Amino acid sequence: MSCQHHSLVERLLNEIDYRTGDQGLILPGGQLQLTGRIKELINRGGEKLAPLEIDAAILSVEGVAEAVCFGVDDPKYGEVVWAGVVLKPGYGGEDKKEEERIKKALEGKISKFKIPEKIVVTNAIPKTATGKIQRRHVRDAFVKQVRSQSVQAKL
Repeated sequence: MSCQHHSLVERLLNEIDYRTGDQGLILPGGQLQLTGRIKELINRGGEKLAPLEIDAAILSVEGVAEAVCFGVDDPKYGEVVWAGVVLKPGYGGEDKKEEERIKKALEGKISKFKIPEKIVVTNAIPKTATGKIQRRHVRDAFVKQVRSQSVQAKL
């Protein structure tokens, strides 16, 4: 690369912000740590919550094999935290009891307002063809499932 071209590229890289949609922070030493995607943040009453932090806390609970949290519309807070979890073999039983057990285990691990209001215990978390989790699709599937169960319970 010519000296002139190199200088131009360097100048452009220093002067242009590249918006990737990723969220992160610069660690001491200059490394970049990615902490999530901006569009996946949960906005609970103006507080921006990072789903990966909540996911990690749920995954640290004994018996949880997979976890994903997401924001669900709420008239009071804008969004509230819900989560879907897959339990390890040997865990399970009544979903409501497992939901309460997981919520109790999260106390002290994360702030109270980050603890999911609803935890859906499921056999599998929906994934794309490439095995990725898309929170908005997971949210739509679990909200539909909970509403369907609620309607059936009223019948």
